[in-house]
Amino acid sequence: MTQPSRLLMLIGAATPPGRLAAAIAAVAEAVRRTAADIDVDVMNLAQTALEICDGRPLDRYGAETRHAVERIATAGAVLIAAPVYRASFPGVLKNLLDIVPVGGLQGKPVGIVAMGGSAHHYLAVDTQLRQVLGWFGALVAPAGVYLTGADFRDGELASDSACSDLIALAETLLILLRRLDPAVLGPMPLAAKFT
Repeated sequence: MTQPSRLLMLIGAATPPGRLAAAIAAVAEAVRRTAADIDVDVMNLAQTALEICDGRPLDRYGAETRHAVERIATAGAVLIAAPVYRASFPGVLKNLLDIVPVGGLQGKPVGIVAMGGSAHHYLAVDTQLRQVLGWFGALVAPAGVYLTGADFRDGELASDSACSDLIALAETLLILLRRLDPAVLGPMPLAAKFT
């Protein structure tokens, strides 16, 4: 079994890179230092010009949108980081996921990182994004990571426990990436049966 050895870290926010992007940069660097066999790719939707999902076939979208979908589809595992936005995850992330074909995430290890203003919203992104990923048949890590402003100092990740949690989530994705063959994970998600 040959698996793609690329971990995509997807920052699903439309706002300019800030604390969430800094946290993902820190975990990306940690993975690069400890897992030489893994290519770490960071895609920030604030820096990616995506078209609006309107139901057209993928090949009719522009090059940048198709490239974003290809980065997801060809990754061996995906870590999705999103801020809490209006009690859910941002529309820019949902828009991209609406364009990704079922096979782009089917059977793929996926981790969830969410960030909110306080601990009160810790399940807002996780529960809703987990449902969308279930539609794809993605293999979602059992626990995600939740960050708040208290985990940062001067815009940089400063909490040892948050850093440890992010690294543990990335390591979980790498274990799944290295040990599982998505082609043999079943049953096929319902969404794949009707496309």
